[in-house]
Amino acid sequence: MKAQQRIAIVGGCGHVGLPLGIAFAGVPGMHVDLVDTNAKSVEAVNAGHIHFVENGGEAHLKNVVGSSLFAHTDGKVLKNATAVVFVTGTPVDEHLNPRISDIIAVMDQYLPLLNDGQLVILRSTVYPGVTNLVREHLQRKKPGLKIAFCPERVAQGYAIEEIAKFPQIVSAFDPEAEEQASNLFSLIVPEILKMTPQEAELVKLFSNSWRYLEFAVANQHYMIAEANGADFQRIYQALTYHYPRAATFKRPGLTAGPCLFKDTMQLSAFYDNQFFLGHAAMLINEGLPNFLVNQLEKKTGSLAGKKVGLLGMAFKADNDDTRESLSYKVKKILESRLAIVQDTDVYQKTHASLDTILKTSEAFILGVPHKEYKTLNLQGKPFVDCWGTWHGSIDLSRSVFETLSGRRLTRAA
Repeated sequence: MKAQQRIAIVGGCGHVGLPLGIAFAGVPGMHVDLVDTNAKSVEAVNAGHIHFVENGGEAHLKNVVGSSLFAHTDGKVLKNATAVVFVTGTPVDEHLNPRISDIIAVMDQYLPLLNDGQLVILRSTVYPGVTNLVREHLQRKKPGLKIAFCPERVAQGYAIEEIAKFPQIVSAFDPEAEEQASNLFSLIVPEILKMTPQEAELVKLFSNSWRYLEFAVANQHYMIAEANGADFQRIYQALTYHYPRAATFKRPGLTAGPCLFKDTMQLSAFYDNQFFLGHAAMLINEGLPNFLVNQLEKKTGSLAGKKVGLLGMAFKADNDDTRESLSYKVKKILESRLAIVQDTDVYQKTHASLDTILKTSEAFILGVPHKEYKTLNLQGKPFVDCWGTWHGSIDLSRSVFETLSGRRLTRAA
């Protein structure tokens, strides 16, 4: 490795780019430039602060910032990089179709700063075929660029930890680009998996759509049970108790965030809208907020004028990211029923205090099961909790250990 190998990451101060930059900056002899249009994020990173939840992130950042990692709003630093990583993904529009033009626009914005011979790496999830479209587009303008697609595969909040733990998929259109990308990522990951670009694109979409489908199965079962007066949490305990075939059965919950829904819809668009499982999963997961509000209304009667505490506005537990969170959909539905919604989140300073909401709310919906909410005292007020956080202890001694004839079975030692 050269004494001072340089890489640049466009979109480098966000949830995908910053953990990757920190990982590379920890490699001896590596110089990492993060380029981001958000001046506040750039300022925070250079001061050693991360503006989102990343487990152990600030400690790692402070070890490298100012020495091997630098954040900028000016993209001129791209000229000095051996490799330039773009973390721009493919969003979907209001018709659930991918907006490929967004990626092309970002590439064009920075194209004048790229040099012949540079390795350009796409990092975020893209619609199948986009890597090739980017390659063709860039070759027409700067034919010397080498293009690779190396998708991220980490869980938000644990990205730095998981980058070093999981294999990295590497794909490119020529052996030289593939070798360069493999050599680069080999500095921070344990294994390299080489694939064609289309295979790599589908791996990422299959992974996210699979998780979306798993959650939809759990949510559908939850709604079936609860709509018919059955206690889903007791059913879940019995279903998974010492039964390995159900060991991976997901728990129900609001399923959102910036990836799972979007990538399931991308896969559907790629397959000419014939991904029927994906569309069914979307209807189930997006329909759960209505179901939760209906559940609360059954317990309280009309919600008009009632103060409802909505606890948790992030899209996942123990995280501050509210992107595409379905808690906001729950809030809109409550407001359409004329409820007075009091929303809060322990990871968001802009929301009302939890103590005030607990005292003044007449009923509650658990939006996301942050660990801080597990032991709350709701003072006997009605609530809806699809996650099972407030369900309390479950005694399955009869339902699990009693035969149909009533004869007790002994618990195995």
